[in-house]
Amino acid sequence: MLSAFTARPIVELKPRDKSKIESVLAYDDRLLVGLNTGSLRIYRVNEPVDDPNHQDGSTTAEDRPVPQSGARPVDLLREQEKFSKHKVEQLAIVKEAKILLSLSNSQVYVHNLQSYELQETLTKAKGASTLAVTSYTGSDESTVSRLAVVIKRRLILWTWKDGELAPDTSEITLVTGIKSLTWATDTRLIAGLNSSYVLVDIESSGITDIVGPGSIGGAPGQDGGRFSGAGVASMSYLGMSAPSPLATRLGEGEILIARDINTLFIDTDGGSLGRRQIPWSVAPEAVGYSYPYLLALQSAKGTLEVRNPKTLSLLQTIPLSSANQLHIPHSSARLANAGQGFLVLSDRCIWRMKAQDYDSQIDTLVDRGRLDEAISLLGMLDNALLKDKAGRMREVKMLKAQHLFDQRRYRDSIDLFTNVSAPPERVIRLYPPFVAGNASALSPSPEKHHQHLSLSDVDGASESKHVSEEGPSFISSRKGSAADTAEPSGNSDKTRELEGKDLMTASEELRGFLVSARTRMKKVLNPDGRVKAGVLDAMSQPDKSEIAALLGKKSIDASADQGELLQTAKMVDSTLFRVYMFVSPSFAGPLFRIDNFCDPDVVKEKLIEAGRYNDLVDFFYGKKLHRQALELLKRFGDVDTINVAAPQLAGSQRTVSYLQNLPPEQIELILQFAEWPLRRNPELGMDVFMADTENAETLPRLRVLEFLEKIDKKLAVKYLEHIIHELNDTTPDFHQMLVNIYTDGLKSNEFENEDERARWKHKTLDFLKTSPNYQAYKALGQLPKDNPNLYEARAIVLSNMGQHKQALDILVFQLQDADKAEEYCNQIYLNAMSQATTPTQSGRSPTTDPEDAPPSIYHTLLSLYVSPPPPHKPQWGPALNILAKHGARMPASSTLNLIPESLPIKELESYFQGRIRSANTIVNEGRIVAGMRSTLAFAEDAKVRLGDGLAGGNGGRNRRVIITEDRVCGVCYKRFGGSAIKVLPDNTVVHYGCSTR
Repeated sequence: MLSAFTARPIVELKPRDKSKIESVLAYDDRLLVGLNTGSLRIYRVNEPVDDPNHQDGSTTAEDRPVPQSGARPVDLLREQEKFSKHKVEQLAIVKEAKILLSLSNSQVYVHNLQSYELQETLTKAKGASTLAVTSYTGSDESTVSRLAVVIKRRLILWTWKDGELAPDTSEITLVTGIKSLTWATDTRLIAGLNSSYVLVDIESSGITDIVGPGSIGGAPGQDGGRFSGAGVASMSYLGMSAPSPLATRLGEGEILIARDINTLFIDTDGGSLGRRQIPWSVAPEAVGYSYPYLLALQSAKGTLEVRNPKTLSLLQTIPLSSANQLHIPHSSARLANAGQGFLVLSDRCIWRMKAQDYDSQIDTLVDRGRLDEAISLLGMLDNALLKDKAGRMREVKMLKAQHLFDQRRYRDSIDLFTNVSAPPERVIRLYPPFVAGNASALSPSPEKHHQHLSLSDVDGASESKHVSEEGPSFISSRKGSAADTAEPSGNSDKTRELEGKDLMTASEELRGFLVSARTRMKKVLNPDGRVKAGVLDAMSQPDKSEIAALLGKKSIDASADQGELLQTAKMVDSTLFRVYMFVSPSFAGPLFRIDNFCDPDVVKEKLIEAGRYNDLVDFFYGKKLHRQALELLKRFGDVDTINVAAPQLAGSQRTVSYLQNLPPEQIELILQFAEWPLRRNPELGMDVFMADTENAETLPRLRVLEFLEKIDKKLAVKYLEHIIHELNDTTPDFHQMLVNIYTDGLKSNEFENEDERARWKHKTLDFLKTSPNYQAYKALGQLPKDNPNLYEARAIVLSNMGQHKQALDILVFQLQDADKAEEYCNQIYLNAMSQATTPTQSGRSPTTDPEDAPPSIYHTLLSLYVSPPPPHKPQWGPALNILAKHGARMPASSTLNLIPESLPIKELESYFQGRIRSANTIVNEGRIVAGMRSTLAFAEDAKVRLGDGLAGGNGGRNRRVIITEDRVCGVCYKRFGGSAIKVLPDNTVVHYGCSTR
């Protein structure tokens, strides 16, 4: 049992001393002992000498009193022999008034506290049977002491305030005689009557009946006769004295009342707290409370019982022969005086009960497996009385949780582990390796498990590094041994292997604990394993303590504990994954598809066992183990026959989708594993590089081009066309590369049919015309002069270089296509006109023909037709057609100089008609424009003079405006005054001088 107190005799009457101890009073270092002879002995109490054999809280055989060794416990200072003529039944003090009160021969006497001489006799207290004293600090910081004296049914009260006796006394009369009196609060008394209890409020004189079980008392009004106490519960005491009513104050707001073996816990208002009765087999002689224990003196057994007031469990039994009284100083029930002990007395001896160290008491309870009592005691003790209350409470609760786990009470166990934020390792180690992995403290179960497959059997060697699942040990060897041996039980289930239904149930409960721990860890950990220092610093202290508790520490440091946090998170997530795969496999997918710290080897092993290869690919992607994922996809996809183990991975679609989601930084991996999809299905494989995604658009394009050229130039052309035409890439090298590919295709002339060659040629010519980003001189070097397929391409490149005559030379003499030559001239002319800084009206040539006007592109074409280089002959048909259509766009003098004199004038009729029409058109347009402008000017003049004729509109010169003193100029914002003004057409009025600004 617990050794909360050690009994040490401090006063023992010698055998030749025939006196008997009747009463005691302890205050400060003084001990007053009242004898049956009327004498008063005054002792000085020395500090007790600790017995080294009892420092660890262990008990001697049967907790017998330990004799005092070394210095004497008390010294007799003096003996007041004629203190009273009769036996001293009760002693009390009013310290502030420096008086000692004694009850002797039914009379209350007042003595000097220093000399112990009689000062007066309280005449009003004649016939007193008991008294009770209390002291407290009032609302005005004054010290108030009260004396309550019982005289049969009457209750008389005296009051001292700061040591001064109040002149008036108060008296309260109850329905029957008072047997016992106990202060419940500073202003309320518990009075034990013949067969009931009442609560007396001395300020309001109110009386409250207390109703309890058995001999405690009945309904109001039942305690009115002499023999009313002879009820069912007290019939056995007829012919002998019935047990006295007992009462004692417990903790804050709690009071225990007892009669016979019946007990009742009440509050300070007299209401029942609804707690069970104390299991006494024999009625106690006295009850008391010494923080934090409930005391009961069993004189019939000669023992003192020490109980937990919350659980009512018997913690210690101390044999004290013939003991019949308890003396508990008024201050010993207070926290500030906890551990000072109390006194137990018999007729011949006084024992001092010394409290053991509270930490030692907790250790004793834990070592003996009384975990509930340890938890209850820790809850009652204040932080100041223990070295680390929070840590001890948490540790004991974890031991309790482990004991519940051993009893197969998994839900209660895991709930308690969660409540105290137990380190995950400590909980996980309770499970077999099938769930806990390397962290398990149990040997592998003989139960058959799934065969462990290696991923190398499926997708080749693994590149991941093994991450140890067993985190740092946060439990000392002492705690571990205590956890293993706590609450020993004869239940054989403790040694039974955790398997079958028990394993399933325990795993389901573990899931909740791990989810809770994971949620807390995510608050302070980034997905990359770094601690969120800002979040951790902003947390409240309780939240920080919860995080630290997961590591088995009292406090946490963001930098120093980062490694342990990461290891713990890995253990939690890996174990949670195992639990999901065992209990509810459908929940495993969502876990590893979000940010997690699962051990890749653990996940890989379990998913391969379950044949969930698609989920394994998703996990590899989340953990950025892309090579392993792509190797697995290739293993199942690059085969001719579908593997029944993973049909969803067959073909290249899954690989292409995976590669599309890889960032550009993984270009090496993308190019390595994009090859086999491109060879099996080029159209689908090109989606890796041409999909409408940010990743595809930001890939290194030159690397991709070089890669595609090695596989198939057609794929490179397709990619080049995609980035140039759809992504609008203006990189000159890419444009030049596409030009080279186009021209090489035309030169090779390796086409299946003419339609394909025509399409290729059309793309080439179109790109040469529209792209301004390739280098024309390099392109021209790629185009031989003697290849008919490249004539038009050379003409386009020469045109882009500004070599229009050479381009027309190709169109006229090599291609012999007058229509293309004319179309070419039209395009060049229109481009030149759109870029002209001062174009003429309608885009037509002026009627004048200045000599310094530069020859147009039509002039160049005409010269090639009329004066061709040898060996070509003049082409009069196309030449005259150009003159007829575009003669007006060429200077007349230089144009006519090209016409040989031998050409008949009749042939030039169309030319002259065109020139005349052009000149007439310009003149007519000028006249029309002049007339329209004259009409517009007339309309504006009429509007100014006559107005627009609209209601509220412009009135012309007939309109009027009102100038008030407050009206200001719209330009300078000054008042008009007598200044000259000007009225604008929109009726805006300004200063005349401001109108020109």
